[in-house]
Amino acid sequence: MDLGLKGRRALVTGGSKGIGRRCADILAAEGAHVSVCARTAADVEATLDALRPTGVTVHGSAVDVSDKAALESWVADAAEALGGIDMVIGNVSALAVADDEDAWQAGFETDMMHCVRLVNAAMPWLEASEAGSITLVSSVSGREVDFTGPAYGAFKSAIVHYASGLAYKLAGKGIRANSVSPGNTYFEGGIWESIETGNPELFAEALALNPTGRMAKPEEVARGIVFLASPASSFTTGTNLVIDGALTRGVQY
Repeated sequence: MDLGLKGRRALVTGGSKGIGRRCADILAAEGAHVSVCARTAADVEATLDALRPTGVTVHGSAVDVSDKAALESWVADAAEALGGIDMVIGNVSALAVADDEDAWQAGFETDMMHCVRLVNAAMPWLEASEAGSITLVSSVSGREVDFTGPAYGAFKSAIVHYASGLAYKLAGKGIRANSVSPGNTYFEGGIWESIETGNPELFAEALALNPTGRMAKPEEVARGIVFLASPASSFTTGTNLVIDGALTRGVQY
C-alpha cells in the first residue's frame, strides 16, 4: 500500500528512541521529510545520521518539550527546514508514575501541555497543508486503572479526549486528529528494560498480563501511528487506536 507520504513533512517529538524513533525511520523510508526532537543532542544527531541515507530532508534539535518557548522554536525551525508541516506526532511522556504532586505537575507539563503546544505551534502550517494530521501517543493506562500512578493514567486519558475534540473542531479545515494507545513496549534504553533489571518482580507481573507472552516492539506500534498520520488514512479522524496485543479487555464502542 502506498501511504502517500513521499514529499510530505512530519514532526516527531521524542523521535530519538523507541516508538518515536521507529516512526521517524518509517516516515523517512516512505519518502517523508522528517524533523525530530528529544532531550539529548547526541541522540538527536545519531537519529539524523541514520535517516540521511534515505535521501529525505532531515532536521532535529535537543528540546525539553515542557519548555514552551523551546518547543515552539523547534516547530518554527522545522517548518523552515522542511518547507512546511503536514503531520505532527506527539510522542513524549514524563513517565511520572509516582502518587504525589510532582508527578501531577510533570505529567501536565510534559504529557499534556506538550501536545497542546505542539498542535498550537504547528497549526498555521497544518492549515496550509493538503493533508494535515495530528497523531498523539497516549497509553492503555488511559483506558483502565492499572499499576501506574494516577497522574499518568489521567493525563493519558485526557490526551485521547483532546485528540477527539480536535478532530471535531478541525474537520472543516481538512485536518485530522487521532490518538494511539500502546500497551507495554520493550526496547533498549526504554522504561521496561530498566524495570526488568531494577524491579524484576514488577517486570514479571507486567509480562504475565500480556496474553501474547511478550511486550510490543516499538516498530509494531509505530506502524499504526504512521498509518493514521498518513494520507492513506484520509477519512480516519477522532479515533483512538489501541495497539496492545490484547493486553486490555475493555470493549471500544
